[in-house]
Amino acid sequence: MKGTALITGASSGIGESLARVFASNDFQLIITARDTSKLVALKNSLDDPDQTQIVTADLSTREGIDHLIANTKKERVDILVNNAGIMQWGNLQDREADTIDQLIDLNIRALTYLTHHFLKGMIKRSSGKILNVASIAGFQPIPAMGLYAASKAYVLSLTESLSEQIANSGVSVTALCPGITNTPSTEQLINEIPPFIVSSADEVALAGFEALMAGETLCIPGVANKTAVAWAKLQPRSVVRKIGGFVAKFAPDQ
Repeated sequence: MKGTALITGASSGIGESLARVFASNDFQLIITARDTSKLVALKNSLDDPDQTQIVTADLSTREGIDHLIANTKKERVDILVNNAGIMQWGNLQDREADTIDQLIDLNIRALTYLTHHFLKGMIKRSSGKILNVASIAGFQPIPAMGLYAASKAYVLSLTESLSEQIANSGVSVTALCPGITNTPSTEQLINEIPPFIVSSADEVALAGFEALMAGETLCIPGVANKTAVAWAKLQPRSVVRKIGGFVAKFAPDQ
């Protein structure tokens, strides 16, 4: 075995696909999510289920984060994959406070706490890798999903900052920034989007894995997504905001 990879949000979508990629590349797995039954199904579907440990935890709570850390104390985590996150559509003023807390706690707080905890051990060993799943939404404001886009901008900024900070440590940090991906969280959106800009979770996971193994700081899967990000960087912010407003028109009804 090449080491142990801890993957959050592994029960579906990109997280599930990432788990399969790491397993097929001879990594032991620690997979975590809230849904035990889905984690068990994933474990049993792998070629060598005995190499996979399940930790059920709600990472939107501090208790869930502490539970995950406590259940991995005896393990050497060589790779941390911060994939757990949620997407929310809707105007900020219309959201309930608890849903705002949930997004911030899962997309930002959990990722930060887990990175803080496991990075310390990696730095001491001068070895390790962290994959933070962000989004191309992190490159621009998007009305009707402003909280989500802002949370992914945080992930992107933190990852790039850490990458430079620890450049000579033997540890690397990678931000995976997919575009629209066919996952359970986007199923309401997919039918409104041209197929050529939609990626599969397997495609995104493989691109992220390869970028992580290569020590790249930034991974934007797909030519269309790379082009969109590069083009947006050349535009005035006022134009970028208008583009975000156009994207928001595809938002599912709340």
